Amino acid sequence: MMELTRKGEYAIRGIVYLAQLPPGKVALISEIAEAADVPQTFLAKILQSFAKIGIVKSFRGAGGGFTLGRSAGKITLREVVEAVEGPIMPNRCLLGAGSCERDGTCGVHPVWREVQGKVVEVLEGVTIEELAARTR
Repeated sequence: MMELTRKGEYAIRGIVYLAQLPPGKVALISEIAEAADVPQTFLAKILQSFAKIGIVKSFRGAGGGFTLGRSAGKITLREVVEAVEGPIMPNRCLLGAGSCERDGTCGVHPVWREVQGKVVEVLEGVTIEELAARTR
């Protein structure tokens, strides 16, 4: 993944909105979708997948909705992006040994590895708390 898909973009918008709420406030899916300008059914799927890995908590029934699963300062942009986009791969050759027939001889391979490392480092260094503060 190098180019963020619409799903990734929507995921970031939704999680940033949740981070801007008062701590402990449960937001309805309709409210999050409207504020983040994301289709509700699409966002519901994203947030359910986040709930499985603890990025958000979901509450069913009347008064149901979503909150962050832990403090926004402890959720990185990398986690959010990889949760919906999968591992960060600037090129398929980084999938692992055997996925590229030129594995051992390609001079570009180490460059892709370095690009991957830098992208991961940047995304890992940004918290959802910081993004929420910048987005206000």
